[in-house]
Amino acid sequence: MRGTLTVGNWKMNGGLADNATRFAALARGFRAVPGRALAVCVPFPYLAQARDALAGSAVGYGAQDVSRHASGAFTGEVSAAMLAEFGVRYAIVGHSERRQYHGERDDEVGAKARGALAAGITPIVCVGETLAERDAGSTGAVVGRQLGAVIEVLGVSVDRIVLAYEPVWAIGTGRTASPEQAQEVHARLRSQLAAAGAKDVPVLYGGSVKAANAAALYAMPDVDGGLVGGASLDANELLAIAGS
Repeated sequence: MRGTLTVGNWKMNGGLADNATRFAALARGFRAVPGRALAVCVPFPYLAQARDALAGSAVGYGAQDVSRHASGAFTGEVSAAMLAEFGVRYAIVGHSERRQYHGERDDEVGAKARGALAAGITPIVCVGETLAERDAGSTGAVVGRQLGAVIEVLGVSVDRIVLAYEPVWAIGTGRTASPEQAQEVHARLRSQLAAAGAKDVPVLYGGSVKAANAAALYAMPDVDGGLVGGASLDANELLAIAGS
């Protein structure tokens, strides 16, 4: 049975002192409830701090990316096996910023997801359309192609991922898909997952999620939580979202 998962994505933000305050607030403020989970994905340098600060708490933690390579001459990359040594539970793959600024292709996203799973890490696979693609009526084709590439790489193992729909036009813009718009895309993605034998994969919504709109989004039948960007830098805000 699907529950509710809220994941904070700090992006390239943080500092040891501020992190300590945030981690302490999250560990203190979130209590495990059946069917409800909370995690934060932090920059690589802060994974050890997350491990130590969140030890014994109900809050999970993860990385914001992972290499598709297991090891080798890939300067600056971080493998899934390295992340696993820090107790990482999640790794975001295919975030729109990685696709846009680093040219990540759909097949690369699938390879990263496969590498994460091989190390016992749950990949949070991101899909989403730009404003131009939405205006052209291509949302279904775009997210279907992106998810299809991951299904092709993972096969039956796709039932071990978390999927996040993040309309690119709503990320960091203050604009949010209406609950009905989110539900429409989530239902389409759920149908595609079901056809691949993975109907119970959690499907999160990402795109200017905040406490003010989380309850309405989470109430949709195919929205299983949120991938929260800027709002996750405020621990109280993230706790409020997770409690929606």
